[in-house]
Amino acid sequence: MSSLPITTPLSESSFAVGSGATVEYRGVRRVFGAMSALDGLDLRIAPGELLALLGPSGCGKTTALRLLAGFDTPTEGDVLVDGQDVSHTPANKRDMGMVFQSYSLFPTMSATDNVAFGLRMRGQGTRDRRERAGELLELVGLAEHAKKYPHQLSGGQQQRVALARALAVRPRVLLLDEPLSALDAKVREQLRDEIRRIQLELGVTTVFVTHDQEEALSMADRVGVMRSGRLEQCDVPAVLYDRPATPFVAEFVGTMNHIPGRTEEGGRVRVLGQVLPGDAEGTAPPPGTAVDVLVRPEAVVVQAASADQGDAVVMVSTFRGSSVRMRLALRDGSEVLADVASHRAAELATGTHVSISLLDRPVLLAT
Repeated sequence: MSSLPITTPLSESSFAVGSGATVEYRGVRRVFGAMSALDGLDLRIAPGELLALLGPSGCGKTTALRLLAGFDTPTEGDVLVDGQDVSHTPANKRDMGMVFQSYSLFPTMSATDNVAFGLRMRGQGTRDRRERAGELLELVGLAEHAKKYPHQLSGGQQQRVALARALAVRPRVLLLDEPLSALDAKVREQLRDEIRRIQLELGVTTVFVTHDQEEALSMADRVGVMRSGRLEQCDVPAVLYDRPATPFVAEFVGTMNHIPGRTEEGGRVRVLGQVLPGDAEGTAPPPGTAVDVLVRPEAVVVQAASADQGDAVVMVSTFRGSSVRMRLALRDGSEVLADVASHRAAELATGTHVSISLLDRPVLLAT
């Protein structure tokens, strides 16, 4: 599959959107009968920031997006844009641009007319809106497809038309509701790079809802991980991955090993014969407490060893491109995952006895 077309830099006069808006959720709750979809959401999104809301189905991330879009109203709390409470402002008065998972293009309209639709609804003249639509289609690399109808476009092309349509109205905030989940992996990767490039050039404040951790970590300035209507942690991707605040965040963002350990003095923990600093939230368990230690596969160091000196045996190796993920069977029958560089796969083939150690860095305890 060919890569996405390279597009020309933006003209500030042609593509200016409303300068990035500040978005705030203040104590927002949304209750449906006995179910609390959002339970006291407090969150501030800076002007021009791309924030990803990440979490499993039912965690409240889509509800948060709908409240900002104006498709729903809070049970309690306020939603503010640039300091103005918009909690009860109709959706068509909020100047939001929305891109849905299902594209939602009009099947009887060309790409140009789909992009220009919002401008027509705002009473803009035919010439101006067609010029604007042409500029946006060029921006997303679809100028040569301007006259085509949705059924004549691929899924990735349809989603780029939907993005152009959302940007055509110069939104104060761009809202993306799992816009890539219906696309195949290669197109999804290309399009997320394209969305990020456009968002950075325009400087539009963007809220991106996804259940895909790779999308969130690769695209966002910050990622908010949600669970059962609450925000578990919101931080830059590197901090979220390396220093998760809770076991839920640790396991939702990436893969974690659960390795038995025991706490020691000074908040440290003994695991696999090593003593490492613990990174437990709140009060650390007293010394001598048995705990589960959460360790990422890339923090497991593997070396070939003799059968009598080895700690484990390589059971399965899965090639992952630049790395190989190995499933190791320990002497006690438990298993540990380890990621090693691909060039070491031959020396660590299935059946090899290995010694294992952990990188000397803080570990999270599943208390």
